[in-house]
Formats: sequence, C-alpha cells, structure tokens
Amino acid sequence: MLCGLDQLFDGPLSALRRRLRDARVGVLTHAAAVDRRGRHALEVLDELGASASLIFSPEHGLGAVAQAEEIVPTSAAADGGGAPVLSLYGETRESLSPTAEHISQIDVLLVDLVDVGSRYYTYVWTALLAARAAQAAGVHVVVLDRPNPISGDPATLEGAPQQDGFLSFVGLEPLPIRHALTVAELLAHFAERDGWPLGPDGALSVVPTRGWERFRCADAWARPFVMPSPNMPTLETALVYPGGCLVEGTNLSEGRGTTVPFQLVGAPFLDGRQLAAALAESGTPGAQVRPVSFRPWFEKHEGKVCYGVMLHVTNSQLFRPVATYLSLIAHAQAQAPADFRFRTEPYEFETTIPAFDLLTGSDAARNAITEGRAANEVVDLVTPVDPSWREVVIAAEQRLERARA
Repeated sequence: MLCGLDQLFDGPLSALRRRLRDARVGVLTHAAAVDRRGRHALEVLDELGASASLIFSPEHGLGAVAQAEEIVPTSAAADGGGAPVLSLYGETRESLSPTAEHISQIDVLLVDLVDVGSRYYTYVWTALLAARAAQAAGVHVVVLDRPNPISGDPATLEGAPQQDGFLSFVGLEPLPIRHALTVAELLAHFAERDGWPLGPDGALSVVPTRGWERFRCADAWARPFVMPSPNMPTLETALVYPGGCLVEGTNLSEGRGTTVPFQLVGAPFLDGRQLAAALAESGTPGAQVRPVSFRPWFEKHEGKVCYGVMLHVTNSQLFRPVATYLSLIAHAQAQAPADFRFRTEPYEFETTIPAFDLLTGSDAARNAITEGRAANEVVDLVTPVDPSWREVVIAAEQRLERARA
C-alpha cells in the first residue's frame, strides 16, 4: 500500500513535481506524516527540491507533543528545518484557520495529515479550514492522501450527523461519527458540494493512495501504525476512539494519563465488576470487556484509583464503538447518578453547548441518559446513519479520480 507521499517520485506525477519545485509551497502537516521508509514529509519535499516555504501545524503541534485542547502558540511550534512554523491551534477560534496574510506567502498548499476516521478528530477540520482559506485566495490545494486506519467500509458507518446548531471544531460539517472516508475524500466531497473545480487545473487536486484494500484496517498495510497524537498510540486505540471520545463529555476518565487511553474508562465512584456485567448483558459484539482498576497520572481523577472497565477489540468488523461506549456511559450514570455528571466546561472553543452534545451531535442522548432511559434507547438515538451516507462513501474513489493531481 502506497500513501500519496510515497508516490511523489513516480513518473505519472512529473507535472506535480514541476509545480511544487517552481512554487512557494505551504505545507500543512505533523509528525506522523512519514513515508514507507519512515521519512517525514518535509524531508521528502527537500529531496524533491520543493522545500516548504511555510509550515502550518494542527492541534498537538508539528511535533505532536501537546495534549488535547492544549494551546500551541506559534512561538512554541516545533522546528520546521528553516521554514517558519505557524500553529493553527491557538487561543481563539480565529487561530484555527490561516490568515489571508499567511496564504499570500504561498502559491500551493500541500496537505499531508494522518487521520483516524472519526468526526471528532480535528485534523480534517483544520485541513478543511486551510483549504477554504487557500481557495478564497486562488491558491491551489494538493492533498497527499492516506488510508483510513479503521477501514473505509461503508458498513461501518455509525453515529448520525450533527443536527442544526451543533456544529463545532469537533465537527464543522454534518458527518457521521465513524465516516469511513479519508482526508482527501472528505475534502473532495465538501469541495465538490461547494462547487469547487477539482483536478490540477482546479482548486483542489489529490494524490490518492495506491493498493489500499478499503475494507481492511491498518494491520493489513505492512507498515507501522505511526501515532498521530499523544493519546493515539495504537490501531486498537483508533478503533475504539469513535466511541471512547464520547467519555470526554463526562466526568469519567477516558484513560488519559495511562498507557491505554480510550480503552480504559472509569472513575473513583464506579464499581467495575457491576459495570462490566451490565455491558455484557447489553451486548458488546466484537469486544471483550473486563473490570479493571487504574490510576491516571494526569487529566481527570489525577493520582486517584479509578474503577471501571477495559475494552479489547476482538473483531474489528463486528465492533461498533459508538454503540458500545454510549451503552457504557448510560450504565455508568445509572450506577452512580449522584456522582456522574456531564462536562460543562468549555470544549474546543465552544462555551455554551455541552461537550457531550457537540460529540453526539444533539442534546438527545444527554437528556435521555439524565432521564435514566435504558442504554439501548440511548444507542438508538445516536447510532443510525441515513443510507445516503453509504452512497457518499461508495462514490468517494470516483470523486478522487476527478481530483487526481
């Protein structure tokens, strides 16, 4: 399997190579963007003779060392090897997008980011904002695509798109929670919807992956899973993340501050055995759930022993992370209603809408859990996806052909 970056020296891309060598290239990337030999995208561009003039970094910074929601000021951005590095995750909502002044310094914007297939993961929204800023200024966007590590199988779509009023930086556009698309497929989808011309003479072009078996996960790629953020260390983490991230909207620990974030969920006030038994009764296809205790060394319940469960994915095709974790959260609230609460602190630059609502896409699930409704009822409020999204996924590869660089 070859990513877009792996193909830059191939014969069919000679026109793209000339374009990059003759241009002031801006690059939106991060530490995980490496080729099959482990070389970073910026090194590959240097070898190509198309060194970056300006580098943009997403959440977590170019070096991917900042924690979730940790502001990355431009002054603290990682070394870009001589090119200025501008953070697109600063203190304000405006900092999430390049300014007109930034874009005026480049002729081409090259995007190479590692995504994990979930609506909440902010890299794709940074890419969309950067692409829109470039398109508005007449700067061409080139996306070096990478496969979706948790598969591009349309049968895995899960989690309804957000309702009106619930868009945010963890979902700037309506999109299923588990979307089965790649960064380039998402950008091309929104670009075509908005009337952008695709291809090398248009607003956006793409170097698609080659040899990606869409229905398989990253363990079939014959290359390492390179962690794209500090709390995304393994493929199994990525597989649980579409559900595990929902825990961020509660006062339960999602395992940050441990070595297995998102697989561990718990709190000092829970009974792990009781929670595991309740989940077993509800059913967790494709996952083994067992009671555990753990102590987070930072984030929620820092230094305190938490009791809860650990999830192990046993069958990635059967596993439904959103349904599993919604059920987990509903059972946790039912077990400890006096101690459980939903997060009310600001979340990803939003100050008025609860984080759980932003993540689930409406207030329906939060209200249902608060009311004590059964776990299966909560799941049914969130997980179904309109069949039209299956057609979006099926058409994604054809759209990339129209956008081919």
